[in-house]
Amino acid sequence: MPLADVVHRLLAPVDRLVAALTDAVRRDRTAALVLVAYAAVWALYGAIAKGSQDIHFDMGEVVSWSRELDWGYAKHPPLSAWLVRAWFSVFPLTDWSYYLFAMVLTAIGLWFAWKISAHYLDGEKRVLGLALLTLVPLYNFHALKFNANSVLIPFWAATTFWFLRSFETRSILYAALAGLAAAAAMLGKYWSIVLLIGLAVAALADPRRREYFRSAAPWVTVAVGALALAPHIAWLAARNFEAFSYATGSHPVANYWEAALSGLGYVAGALGYVALPIVLALAVARPAPAALADMLWPRDASRRTALIAFAVPILLPAVLAVIAKSEVVSIWAMAAMTLLPVVLLSSPLLAVPRAAVVHVVALAVAAPVLLAVLSPAIAAIIHQRGVPKGQAHFQLLASEMTKGWRATTDRPLRFVGGDPVLAHGALFYLPDQPLAYTADRSVSPIDPARVARDGIVMACVAGDRGCEQLIAPLASSAAVRRSEMALSRSYLGIAGPSARYLIVVVPPQQ
Repeated sequence: MPLADVVHRLLAPVDRLVAALTDAVRRDRTAALVLVAYAAVWALYGAIAKGSQDIHFDMGEVVSWSRELDWGYAKHPPLSAWLVRAWFSVFPLTDWSYYLFAMVLTAIGLWFAWKISAHYLDGEKRVLGLALLTLVPLYNFHALKFNANSVLIPFWAATTFWFLRSFETRSILYAALAGLAAAAAMLGKYWSIVLLIGLAVAALADPRRREYFRSAAPWVTVAVGALALAPHIAWLAARNFEAFSYATGSHPVANYWEAALSGLGYVAGALGYVALPIVLALAVARPAPAALADMLWPRDASRRTALIAFAVPILLPAVLAVIAKSEVVSIWAMAAMTLLPVVLLSSPLLAVPRAAVVHVVALAVAAPVLLAVLSPAIAAIIHQRGVPKGQAHFQLLASEMTKGWRATTDRPLRFVGGDPVLAHGALFYLPDQPLAYTADRSVSPIDPARVARDGIVMACVAGDRGCEQLIAPLASSAAVRRSEMALSRSYLGIAGPSARYLIVVVPPQQ
């Protein structure tokens, strides 16, 4: 059979998929099913490819917060913890379930991107835009590690969608939903202020701004957002806004030059994450100079507003880094790509051949499936090379911590501590579902009297003097049980790198 015929047969199912995604009756249902499959395949990849290691300690930290719900936490607002608590109230506390949770949130963000694109892109461009977004590593590889950055993906997308619909229609319903989504984004991470500034700048730059601001829509958005944020603001005020100290002071740099370099690196890194979609879009559309100019600065107001809403959250941090003399990290842009398809493809001067769209969609479908097939080999390679910060040993460490605790008392384990990385990683696997405790009250506001009363198990990498000094105040009692052991994870019958750990059990007060 000629090669051309083979390729045609292989692409025939993809061509039917594109037809369904461009059909007015079937497109939304088909897109929803595609995104369900996307989340499932990437969660499967995560569960297998990361099978030779344990969850990231950031994910364990959120689980710890979720065990005592509050209106805020010392390092971040509360939304991540609320969502994790809700998810694990239904799903089992397992690695695969956590990866599925992360990808479900990502798929919701992609769904809002799909809905936004309906206003700007025709059928095949819209399909191409969704396919390009699924090739952005922020929506898969990075999204598998759930934290305060990845939680923003669906809420930034929802805020953008409802705000743009509110701006275009002056709808009170869309305005209220935009305010609610904006509040949720702020409850995910204070960094969301750059999104809100971007949307405000986009509205002010639009020639239709007078009609918008004379309507009730913007004031409904502000009122609903403020009302939704009020309990968290009250929580902050009761604590003298101490939680802002982590957000504003956790990434200082020595001088303004370093801050400027950090800002430029942020922009370059953010664009680097979307380099492949940009290259593919240019290769498919082959824009003439006039079309390229219309992409960079659209002629019509609606598309220009979308461009500004996309660009400001990516460019603004470079300025804020210098003002605050702080480092900004490009991974923080992971929720800022919702409007990328609109920016790349919405110019009416661009045409995309259907055959090229089919080929890009085929790539977008094949990539996660191929990676899922290769995931056991990927896990084996990771196992052989090792992972940093004890991430291969959290389950083993949790087992040893449980043994030490059970040998000391029959009461449930309430707290784990020591090295924060080890504590947050291990607590996910501990059957008593304890909280993480550190001596730094600014990030662990748990009352030390509770810890002294209920006892604690602490872990350090053996020989880590800093960690041993950290645990010394709690480990000075004669009743303390200390043990040291080497741990090595086995995967497919092959032993991985080993490390030695110190475990200190402080029993509860009688």
